[in-house]
Amino acid sequence: MMRKVLFALALGFSMSAMGQVLNVTSIEKVNLPEQAAVAAISPQGDYLLLTSATNQGLTKLDLTSGQTTVLSTAASAGHNVKISPDGQTVVYREGSFNDKHLRYSSLKSVNLATGESQVLVKPTRDLQGYAVDGTTAAIVTKGKYSKKAIGTAKAEKVPVLSVNKGQLMITLNGKTRQLSPNGTQFSYMWASISPDGTKVLFYQAAHGTYVCDLDGSNVRKVGKMRAPVWYDDNTVVGMMDLDDGEFIYASTIVAATLDGTIQTLTDDATIAMYPHAIDGKIAFSTPAGEAYIINVTK
Repeated sequence: MMRKVLFALALGFSMSAMGQVLNVTSIEKVNLPEQAAVAAISPQGDYLLLTSATNQGLTKLDLTSGQTTVLSTAASAGHNVKISPDGQTVVYREGSFNDKHLRYSSLKSVNLATGESQVLVKPTRDLQGYAVDGTTAAIVTKGKYSKKAIGTAKAEKVPVLSVNKGQLMITLNGKTRQLSPNGTQFSYMWASISPDGTKVLFYQAAHGTYVCDLDGSNVRKVGKMRAPVWYDDNTVVGMMDLDDGEFIYASTIVAATLDGTIQTLTDDATIAMYPHAIDGKIAFSTPAGEAYIINVTK
């Protein structure tokens, strides 16, 4: 087994001061070939995508065999990477600079079974957001919506969240409009659409994590956690980190229900950051370049 158990929590035990959201059964340390950060966990939980602390490069790590496959060595490849629901296709950015030192981003996909790659968006300065649903990549560039079929499948319309000058935007039925549910005086980040496609999760800078409906109504604060991601339609996972203005000296992974019940999943012995969640598993990284998987049940 490539994954080594660091410690196991007694079945049914959970570290929480406010309520139980998930049942933690164990926390496992992943045996990495070198220091890295987790960029994503596959929908089936059979591999991780790894990157550097600065999102440089992208590598697939098979959790059963320990085999690694380098997908990209480019800048930004580990930022907001997407995996298709069947786990076979990875969509990622690649950063580059032109001869005037201006930064550009392209969007690429790779089929993990065949190794075939595809350029979805050529280098541009205006790539604002994208989503992957089945065999479709939905892309927003300078406020304009486009869709690209991944492989040979027919592209379909899917909703896309994007950020333009700090403002949260949503594209529905091919039309992009401003969402920014709590007002344009705030900056937004870490936005995602719920698995059932009915709600938007987002972090409002310096204020916390919120959820709202697709039209921006019914805004509810979930908690102060940062880097939130969906666990399921009614549960989110994020990190509660503390810093001295320069370095993060403590961080725990927390789970929360949309009605405000919050549970701490890790203890203070590990600086646990940037979670990625699928049903039954939550992967996270540490500043030391380690990776862990929390095994959970509901």
